Amino acid sequence: MKKWLYSLVAVPFVLFGCGDEEVETLDTAEVPAFVDVQIQTAEQLNAGEAVQLAARVTQEEEAVNDAQEVKFEVWESGFRDDGEMLDGQLTEDGIYMADYTFGHDGVYYMFAHTTARGMHVMPKQKLIVGNPDMSKVVEDTSSNSMEHGSSHEGDEEDEEKDEHGH
Repeated sequence: MKKWLYSLVAVPFVLFGCGDEEVETLDTAEVPAFVDVQIQTAEQLNAGEAVQLAARVTQEEEAVNDAQEVKFEVWESGFRDDGEMLDGQLTEDGIYMADYTFGHDGVYYMFAHTTARGMHVMPKQKLIVGNPDMSKVVEDTSSNSMEHGSSHEGDEEDEEKDEHGH
């Protein structure tokens, strides 16, 4: 019986007592810094004039010039399903741009879909083009910003939309 008791006490010391290696836990694991996306496009614009949709991408206040993807999604109030996706191109110091012309007065919304360094960030901005009749505006109820990890849960749905030209 004493042998069993000694065995029960000795086994944990043998298994765990010799290891000096620090086990990485959630407290000691390094969490990557948040990717920040600031939309640079003015909120008041003119219809019929080319404008630059722009977003500045940073991480810990340093420009991110290696984003995997920056896309601007633009839609008119009440017509989210008819929105357009435009590829942003790096110009300088973490600023990505795409040219766009709003055909008529209205209230529009824009997401700056940004995938960089394992994160997906989607800040949103309301754009007032010209002098729209505000009584006819349908407020967009989607979130002002959506943030995700590197997995893309809606990719299949997005690919299906791309195949149909939406």
